[in-house]
Amino acid sequence: MVSTAIRPASRPLNLRIALGLPAAVAVILVLLELTTLDMGLAHLFYDATGGGFIGRHSYFLEDILHDRAKEVVIAFSVVAVLGFIATFFNARLKPFKRELGCLVLSLALATSFVTPMKAVTAVQCPWSLKEFGGKETYSELLSPRPATDKPGRCWPGGHAATGFTLFALFFVLRDRRPRLARRAFVLALGLGTVFSIGRMMQGAHFFSHNVWTAVFCWLICLGCYYFILYRPAATTDRVALPAPARG
Repeated sequence: MVSTAIRPASRPLNLRIALGLPAAVAVILVLLELTTLDMGLAHLFYDATGGGFIGRHSYFLEDILHDRAKEVVIAFSVVAVLGFIATFFNARLKPFKRELGCLVLSLALATSFVTPMKAVTAVQCPWSLKEFGGKETYSELLSPRPATDKPGRCWPGGHAATGFTLFALFFVLRDRRPRLARRAFVLALGLGTVFSIGRMMQGAHFFSHNVWTAVFCWLICLGCYYFILYRPAATTDRVALPAPARG
């Protein structure tokens, strides 16, 4: 039996803000390449007389805030995938198929884009640079890379994406549970920021690397939401329901 259900319209989405703000941040980040902000912030976490970056060998930053935190987000992603698969077999979960599908796609795209971009851009990590006891030469993001036997793999920030990818939760929840969605936004922004600062303390990334990650993760999650879940007006969906039992 097939019944017709009306899916309510989404909450208003101001694309001028949702797209304009990250675009403005991206322009600012490009302009910051003309300044010494990244270097200045990195030097705050660097001790030339005490063994380098203050968090380089920190058990908490490396084992807890990096490795264990990443495992928790991976476990959450696995649960999301299993939940999406379950929507094909469980009638109670079927109404959430779109949301769970959007969540899974957002999480996948917002984490998988990092590695290819690192390989293409070949930006060096702070701990590899001559200014911080390494052997590599610094170059701006849009400048040619100096010749080296060890191309960098540090732009954008990878671990920051572990936190910022949870922007997906904000978009998935914004129509059904707006209050919970706001909490998810704060969670994603907070985790991404904490992970970013942790990696900066270790010398793994510059400040701008992580902000770029936040911009990319936001745009990816926004795009998935817009094309999968966003409904500017009420639409009619046909949902297959089990036939009533005869007796």
